[in-house]
Amino acid sequence: MEPTRMIDVSEKPVTSREAVAKGMVRMKPETLSMITQGKTPKGDVLATAQMAGFMAAKQTSHLIPMCHPLMLDEVKVEFEFTQDCVGITAAVKCTGKTGVEMEALTAVAVSALTIYDMCKAVDQTMRIDAIRLVMKSGGKSGTVVLE
Repeated sequence: MEPTRMIDVSEKPVTSREAVAKGMVRMKPETLSMITQGKTPKGDVLATAQMAGFMAAKQTSHLIPMCHPLMLDEVKVEFEFTQDCVGITAAVKCTGKTGVEMEALTAVAVSALTIYDMCKAVDQTMRIDAIRLVMKSGGKSGTVVLE
């Protein structure tokens, strides 16, 4: 068995890189209403989840063992709503030698976990769902759209 190792990116060219990930937290419609009206016991769920996503993207290399530390140029975390769901989209950009897919996925995951944590006392039926990469660009593989 090969030993675990971080990939050597020293010979890779520096390019603009971007990744977009999505996910969702399903919940009771009443819970979503509490979130959008700012009436949850723990305060502003969306602002907290957005900040958690920013912080998570910046800390990805501390959480995922083989990720390279990256200097991120931009992180966006946005929310959209359906009757029983908070949709989460994270977009991450950098100029570097390796992609930002893990940073975008981590931002979505931690944003979802934050929503869950802040609402678990009022809705035990919540479910985190469908965290996935939907687009990446940069590097030798170019642009890949998965959704």
